[in-house]
Amino acid sequence: MLGVLILVLGVGVGGGEDGTTPSVPLRILALGDSYTIGEGVAPEERWPSRLVDGLRRRGLSVAEPVVVARTGWTTDELSAGLDVAAPEPPFDLVTLMVGVNNQYRGREVDEYADQLAGLAGRAVAFAAGRADRVVVVSIPDWGVTPFARDREPSRIAAEVDRFNLAAEDVAARLGCRWVEVTTLSRAAGSAPAMLVDDGLHPSGRQYAAWAEAVEAVAVEALGGG
Repeated sequence: MLGVLILVLGVGVGGGEDGTTPSVPLRILALGDSYTIGEGVAPEERWPSRLVDGLRRRGLSVAEPVVVARTGWTTDELSAGLDVAAPEPPFDLVTLMVGVNNQYRGREVDEYADQLAGLAGRAVAFAAGRADRVVVVSIPDWGVTPFARDREPSRIAAEVDRFNLAAEDVAARLGCRWVEVTTLSRAAGSAPAMLVDDGLHPSGRQYAAWAEAVEAVAVEALGGG
């Protein structure tokens, strides 16, 4: 997320002086906003970090994720942040999860779709042109949290669904993979164990469920040849 990538589960590539085959760590780039940076949780509890842990348990050699994300970022702000961060490709897997702040600020879905398509195109470039190694993750429904109690949760849910339909369409058009975690966020609801102290952002426990959902798709992507 290697000009040429040889992936063998549990076995490294390239020979060492002692005849062993050390692993070439897979590289993951995670792009997003507060949900990707893990607002309110320790770095090891962020879902990209938990994704890496899950892949390692499967026998893969994976480097720590490169994360370009910030709390509050919209699609255009993420794009600007990418310009500044300038992560060095290629990456073996790129994840993209952004849009909740577009919805929160009342921005248009069509604008979001256009900007997300631009970001997804950049993600494909970071993945050495492999669209099938770009994973677009849905926007969670923050309307179920205590933070949104007086903010018309039903309206938020409907708007989140519209944004996610647009995001899923972008992923399909570009040949990227899609992971839906909105249902998981709604199942978590307002349970204290599933949120951090701000009553809005997910806890490590909720991120673990998201990471599991992404992991299943990531394994398919990385094993796709």
